[in-house]
Amino acid sequence: MNMLSFGYILLSFAILIFVNLSLIKKRDPDKSTKTNKKQPVLNEPVLLDSSLTTPSSSVVPTKPTTTEEFNKFRILTVLMLGAFVSILNQTLDNVAIPHMMLDFNVSANTIQWIVTGYMLVNGVFIPITAFLMETFGSRKLVLVAMSSFTIGSLICSIAPSFAVFMIGRIIQGLGAGILMPLLTNVFLSIFPPYQRGKAMGTMGIVMVFAPAIGPTLGGWVVQTYSWRLLFSSLVPIGILDLILAVAWMKDVLELTFPKFDLWGAIFSTIGLSSLLYGVSEAGNIGWGSTEVIIFLAVGILSILLFVRRELTVDMPLLELKVYKYKIYSLTIIINAVVTTVMYAAMMLLPIYLQSIRGFTPLQSGFLLLPGALLMGIMGPIAGAIFDRIGLRVLAVVGLMITAAASWEFTKLTADTMYSDILMMYTIRSLGVSLIMMPLMTAGLNQLPRKLNSHGTAMFNTMRQVAGSLGTAMLVTIMSTRTNVHLATYTSVITASNPTMLDQFGALVQGLALPAQTGQVVALQEVYGLASQQAFINGINDSFIVATGLAILGLIPALFIRRVIPPKSNSVP
Repeated sequence: MNMLSFGYILLSFAILIFVNLSLIKKRDPDKSTKTNKKQPVLNEPVLLDSSLTTPSSSVVPTKPTTTEEFNKFRILTVLMLGAFVSILNQTLDNVAIPHMMLDFNVSANTIQWIVTGYMLVNGVFIPITAFLMETFGSRKLVLVAMSSFTIGSLICSIAPSFAVFMIGRIIQGLGAGILMPLLTNVFLSIFPPYQRGKAMGTMGIVMVFAPAIGPTLGGWVVQTYSWRLLFSSLVPIGILDLILAVAWMKDVLELTFPKFDLWGAIFSTIGLSSLLYGVSEAGNIGWGSTEVIIFLAVGILSILLFVRRELTVDMPLLELKVYKYKIYSLTIIINAVVTTVMYAAMMLLPIYLQSIRGFTPLQSGFLLLPGALLMGIMGPIAGAIFDRIGLRVLAVVGLMITAAASWEFTKLTADTMYSDILMMYTIRSLGVSLIMMPLMTAGLNQLPRKLNSHGTAMFNTMRQVAGSLGTAMLVTIMSTRTNVHLATYTSVITASNPTMLDQFGALVQGLALPAQTGQVVALQEVYGLASQQAFINGINDSFIVATGLAILGLIPALFIRRVIPPKSNSVP
């Protein structure tokens, strides 16, 4: 039954891809000119200045396989299947978090490393993908990435402790960190700019449908079997994708063989990991603790050193000059906001539904299903709309919807109706789906082809870092504010408080217990209610911050202008 469920999800995913790729194929000019034996040259925006080009290597670049020698559908099937399961894995275990907390005997702040740690490894590794793509090619990278992801999934499924589980999670993250930048760069290479809206919308099925469907599927598996099956079931899918990669995958990217910037990699790794650890631990030991301050300081200093080096070295690990393109920079900012807001609900709602409301993992996962389906459907539609009207209208409308729906989550109570939460999340998903893929398409469309790999790596790095730091920050806010609310409540819950005496008396009479015993039981009951309400208020406070971020995202969205690429295949 478990494999049938996974088969259903993958079949639905394949149908969505097939339909949308068929639509793209009808507009593909490559098929209309059979006499053209050369790979079409994609249009590029005019460079701002000569300093923005990536320094050329002394090694003669290796040209990719020509369009006549590979099948787009096969290559994209391999990449999108791999990316789908790797992104699905980010949220597949969200509804299993309460069960894993019990099995591994760890706190909420520790268990959130399952999500944030995985995303951080992605974020740390993604900056290196620009170098990897220009050195090893798409075929080798797919094989290495899927092998790493599959091995990591196997380790997670049999892990006897949380430490071993995190080792498997890190190995998973290394593989997943390669797949998304590679997929994006391949899309940019094989589709001309005026087709990228719909094409990237198809890729959006992976980026928004996979993380959204994860909680529903994960809830069913956890309730019916065990959370370990969430990871063991990924192993055969990974093996299948490896077989398809061996048979179908070709090298479609140009190889320039740049030098590896070791110090840049060291600074970025130390900086990103220190920042996340500091933010995460703040929820356990406080923002003013020496440990948190040291890690945050080391993280900020390392990031500054990374930026300084990348701006001065001849062949940077990550070309930061992509930020000289205004539209690209604006889309990066909005992308960070949207990612943080999107993952906030995916992390906080399962905790609220299961820990406070007592819903099963399947029920909490099923609540997210309508939003998941809507996001999968809206990806290609939003891409087609983007091709016609550009990004600004989509971004403004999407952020307004997201902010309004997020505000409704600040009003959660112990009695909020299940149907109301479902409706709010679905509306929120509509707003997110209007923004996600058009953002990436608009930003990358402005970059010249030589900066595609760096622009893709930067975009995915910021997405993963925003998701990691944002999730850690919001969970920390939830924990901190819960403690504040609980301290406020417990300060008035005393046997000497006249109001409490009246409530204790009523509870004692209702329990039909002796006065002294009844008072103790009543006091415990009131403490339990206070703890529950403090937890709910802590979650509400986190959603207040998420709402504020969505509103702030509207500011850069208003400054976005449309960049219309020419439809000719000639170089401007």
